[in-house]
Amino acid sequence: MNLHKPAKISLANLPTRIEMMPVVSKQLGVSVYIKRDDQTGSEFAGNKIRKIEYAAAEALRQGCDTLITCGGIQSNHCRATAAVAAKLGLKSLLLLRIDETPPVCGNYFLDLLFGADVRFCTWEEYGDARNQMMQELCDALSAEGRKGYIIPEGASNGVGCFGYFDCMEEIVHQEREMGVCFDTVVVAEGSGGTHAGLHLANQVLGLQKRVVSFCVCDDKDRFIKAVLDICTSCLRLMDVSYSLSPAEVEVFDQYVGRGYALSSAEELAFIAKTARENGVVFDPVYTGKAFRGLCLEIQRGSFLEAKNVLFIHTGGLFGLFPKDKEFKFF
Repeated sequence: MNLHKPAKISLANLPTRIEMMPVVSKQLGVSVYIKRDDQTGSEFAGNKIRKIEYAAAEALRQGCDTLITCGGIQSNHCRATAAVAAKLGLKSLLLLRIDETPPVCGNYFLDLLFGADVRFCTWEEYGDARNQMMQELCDALSAEGRKGYIIPEGASNGVGCFGYFDCMEEIVHQEREMGVCFDTVVVAEGSGGTHAGLHLANQVLGLQKRVVSFCVCDDKDRFIKAVLDICTSCLRLMDVSYSLSPAEVEVFDQYVGRGYALSSAEELAFIAKTARENGVVFDPVYTGKAFRGLCLEIQRGSFLEAKNVLFIHTGGLFGLFPKDKEFKFF
């Protein structure tokens, strides 16, 4: 199939390595691998940069001078956006969700270090009006003779979807090199874009993999709709006609726990145990919850047909440091 993709800017360190987790694999009785998208860069580290490569390229084509986006106070996406803007000689304007005055640490510290213009909003404002608020910020820039480019939460839209469509193609190439076929691909779900790209590539390219997400907030119904909406937008940009079904989008929502960016003692203990036994650090917002969910679901028999499971490590290391006091070490 001849697929049309827009141009992107190459910023990430790609392809990212795939490595086996022997201890976890032995414990679970199934071969578990991780794709190290936490190593896409230092400043850009994580999954968001794959999406921002496409968004930033579009911003430059449109003659924009400021990247505008939103997220939580420890948003990996906002930090990566601020870093990209600085790299490209652009400005960044971030709308960050808070419930109290935040300490300057983790991703928020890096946002400021990259020169981002940070604005705050409450959880209520963010949930109801974040897109409107970003548009108002963009309009204010226009009144000053500047031109903003709005990147939605997590860069999860049709343009950003190309980043993880590419990633699935990258995985297929690595399978040939490694002599391994990953029958199951698993990712944490926070805004739908990463899952959408993987799902769309799997469907359109006829790869017949099981693509699964573990959401870290909200519920599966919301994310099934989000994934399909993003896929539909991406298909429109590719000028490809393809029928998508909600039944083919698989989301686990049992491991949200206390909610977005809120950790339980069990989740933090799991992150610490995984680090000690595997030398791999997951973050408390996304990958820690999702990988824990994957391990528990394997034990419960939800992946009986899986032989080689690939977990996408989407990064988030900087968001771990503000939670250091919550860990209990014995």
